[in-house]
Amino acid sequence: MELFTNQVLAGIATGAIYACMALAVVMIYQAIDHLNFAQGEMAMFATFVSWQLMQWGVPYWGAFAITLVFAFVGGIAIERILFKPLAKAPILTNVAGFIALFAIINSSAGLIWDFTIKQYPTPFGSSPFLGSQLISTHQAGMIGVTLLLLVALYFFFQYTRIGLAMRAAASLPESARLVGINTSWMIALGWGMASAIGAIAGMLIAPVVFLEPNMMVGVLLYGFAAAVLGGLTSPLGAVVGGFLMGIFENLVGTYIPGIGNELKLPIALALIISVLVVKPAGLFGRHIVKRV
Repeated sequence: MELFTNQVLAGIATGAIYACMALAVVMIYQAIDHLNFAQGEMAMFATFVSWQLMQWGVPYWGAFAITLVFAFVGGIAIERILFKPLAKAPILTNVAGFIALFAIINSSAGLIWDFTIKQYPTPFGSSPFLGSQLISTHQAGMIGVTLLLLVALYFFFQYTRIGLAMRAAASLPESARLVGINTSWMIALGWGMASAIGAIAGMLIAPVVFLEPNMMVGVLLYGFAAAVLGGLTSPLGAVVGGFLMGIFENLVGTYIPGIGNELKLPIALALIISVLVVKPAGLFGRHIVKRV
C-alpha cells in the first residue's frame, strides 16, 4: 500500500506538469483549430531564459516573473508574425509552420546555450515533504503551483471581461465579432497565455529532467496525450487528462512486469487510442457539428 500511495502521489506531481502542457495545447487548439507542435520548444526556450537570468544574479522568483512576461510577449509575437498571415492557409501549411518553428527554436537554444545538460535549481528543495518519504517538497511545490494556476485561470475566464471575451472568440467567433470583440487580438492573447503556461511547466519540470534543448519532447507528447484523453475542446478535460496520465504512467511502470521507463509512453499512447475508439471526442470533449 505504501508503494501504491507513493506512485500515485508521484504521478500527481508529474501529472501537474502534463496538465499545464495539455492546457496550453488546448488553448491554442481552441483559438486556431490546430495543434502547436512547437509548444514544448517554446517552454524550453523560456526555461533557458529563466536559467540565464539566474546565472546573472536574478533571484529565482524574480527570474520566474520576468520569464512569464517574456513568454507571454513572445507567444503574442509568434502569432502576429507567423500564424496570423497563415490564418486562412491550408492545414498542411500551418503544420509546416509549426514544424519550422520547432526546428528554429530548438536550434537557436542549442546555438546560444549548447546541448550540454545543465542543473536547474528548485525553490522548494528536495527534502521529504512534511517529513514523509512519499513525496518531496519539490513535487509538492509542483502540485501547489499548478493548482494555484488552475484556480487563477478559472476566475480569469469566468469573471473578467477579457476572459469572457476570449471564451466567446474561441467558441463563437462570428457572434463575438458582431458584438464588437476583436477576435484577432483575443487569439493573440490566447497564444500569449498558452506560452506563459508552457513556461511554467518547463520551469517546474527542469529540476527533474535537467535543462537541455530536448528536455520537453517527452513532456509535450504526454501533454498531447492528456489533451486528447480529456478532450481537445475542454480545458477542464485537459487538466484531468494530465493528472490521469501522470498516475497511469507511474502505476504501469511499477506494476506491469517488463514495462519499465522505456515502454511507459507507448503503453500510455495505446490507452489513448483505446479511449478514442470508444469516445473520439475524449472524456470531457464535445462533438463539434458544423453546418454545411
